[in-house]
Amino acid sequence: MKILHVKDFFESMNKDFALSVITDPKTLNNSIQEGYIHRPGLALAGYLEHYTYKRIQVLGETEITYMQTLSPELLYDRIREMFEFSIPLFIVTKGLSVPQQMEYLANEMNIAIISSRLSTDHLISGLTRYLRDYFAPQKSLHGTLVEVFGIGILITGKSGIGKSECALDLLERGHRMVTDDIVRVTLTGDKLIGSSVNDIGYFMEIRGVGVIDVERMYGIHAVRQKTVIDTQVELLLWQDNIDYERIGLTNNYVDMLGVNLPIVYLPVSPGKNISVIVEVVALNHILKNYGYEAAEVYQRKLQDIIQKKTRENSISKL
Repeated sequence: MKILHVKDFFESMNKDFALSVITDPKTLNNSIQEGYIHRPGLALAGYLEHYTYKRIQVLGETEITYMQTLSPELLYDRIREMFEFSIPLFIVTKGLSVPQQMEYLANEMNIAIISSRLSTDHLISGLTRYLRDYFAPQKSLHGTLVEVFGIGILITGKSGIGKSECALDLLERGHRMVTDDIVRVTLTGDKLIGSSVNDIGYFMEIRGVGVIDVERMYGIHAVRQKTVIDTQVELLLWQDNIDYERIGLTNNYVDMLGVNLPIVYLPVSPGKNISVIVEVVALNHILKNYGYEAAEVYQRKLQDIIQKKTRENSISKL
């Protein structure tokens, strides 16, 4: 399970969210385990039955104003009851001040409180996006990710089968590369986003040549930081005893982070222009998105011809 340390969150986002620490710095050693936020209005009112305490707690003007209406004794009791839970972090918006009782108890019970100068709406909006991206399901796999005619294609296969060489040929044909060798796949909403696992640049290893810098060699227009993965092409060594797909009536899918990703199993043999076929895969994917299935049209026309000839033969026998 992915964990976000409060200290790491503060150090990485203090400028974007205009953050400052209210409690003792030692409280920043807590960790956040859920990628959601919660506004604890009901908890402050004393209802703790279904309190989602593992989330970041956001206190806006409404919550601060409500606490000011409570007597000091009642406010102390309410906060102490709420702080019995292992809350990782409170963020107070608009630069508002928290009651002294809350700051005292937070230091005593090791709960971090951070102030943000942003409005509540802006903070919640930005924080939601940040947490969604941080806690999004991810996996890393060996492959090469390219964008062909605007379609993100993940090229996979055994080491040495020619993934990088195929991507290099696609670059020569004017397409773009996202990353080579290892691809990070992140589930965002219902889309798979592919990117590099590091920020060292757009390098590619070509056996016999060595490492090349794609950005320097082909220009900034030949690379992308990330792209939606629309389909996967699995390169396979050609085997005579295997019956490969010839018509395309059956659409194959592979499960990736819970998403059914279309996959094309492409046999590789000497003299086969793989990059051109990958372009065809991309164009065919675009046509399918528009509702055009070439295999179905071909089969339908073939059946029409067969039926026509059958009728003609029946008439001639009469």
